[in-house]
Amino acid sequence: MGTVYQRVLLKLSGEALMGSLGYGIDPAVVQGIAQEVAEVVATGIQMAIVVGGGNIFRGVKAASKGMDRATADYVGMIATVMNAITLQDALEQAGVPTRVQTAIAMQEVAEPYIRRRAIRHLEKGRVVVFGAGSGNPFFTTDTTAALRAAEIESEVIFKATKVDGVYDSDPHKNPEAKLYKSLTYGEVLTQDLRVMDSTAIALCKENNIPIIVFNLSVSGNICKAVMGEKIGTIVGGFDESRRS
Repeated sequence: MGTVYQRVLLKLSGEALMGSLGYGIDPAVVQGIAQEVAEVVATGIQMAIVVGGGNIFRGVKAASKGMDRATADYVGMIATVMNAITLQDALEQAGVPTRVQTAIAMQEVAEPYIRRRAIRHLEKGRVVVFGAGSGNPFFTTDTTAALRAAEIESEVIFKATKVDGVYDSDPHKNPEAKLYKSLTYGEVLTQDLRVMDSTAIALCKENNIPIIVFNLSVSGNICKAVMGEKIGTIVGGFDESRRS
C-alpha cells in the first residue's frame, strides 16, 4: 500500500492506555497500539509519539484540590514518563527499535530531549516517544505534541481519542451530536470544540500542521489514518481562506 506521509506524530492520551480499567495501564491496549505502530513503521513511515499521563496523575485535578499547580504538573510529567517507558517496552517486543526522550533529565532511564538527535533516530527508522511534556508546568501534552511536531517537521498530528472524531457536543451524552468531517483552526477555537487546547491549536495553525482526530479503540485505525484513509475529523491542512 502506498504511503501518504513520510514523518508523522501520534498523540496518545494517558487515558487511552487504560482501556476499560479505571486507573493505570492495560497491557493488552498497549500491546495493540504497539502492533499497529509496528505495521506503520514497516512501511517506511517515520513516527514520533507524545503520550499523556492522565491515567496515573492529572496535575489540573490535583491543583483543584489544593496542591500547588506547578508541583502537580511536575508530578504529571513524571507520570507521562512511566507511560512512555511502558510503551517503549511494548514497541520493542513488537520488533520496533524505540527511544524515549524526556524534557526533564532522567539519564538512567531515557535520553534527554535533543531535537537533532530525535530527528536522527527517526531517519534511522526508530520510533521516538517524547515524555515529560514540554518540561514546563502550566502546559498540556497537547501543546507538547504541537511543539514537537513543529520541531521535528512532522507533516501531521494524529490525535487518538475514545470517539470517532470531533462532535459539536458530547456523543456519549447527546445521541444527536453531529460529527464534523473537517474543521478550520478558527472554527475549533471560536466554537470551543476542545480538540486540543488553544495554545496547541495556535501552534498548529502557525506552522500549518493538520490534526486528524480518530477513534483509537477501533482496531486498525492508526494504520488507516496514517495511510490516508478518510476517518475521523481533519482540522486545518487545507486553504482555509477558500473554504465556504
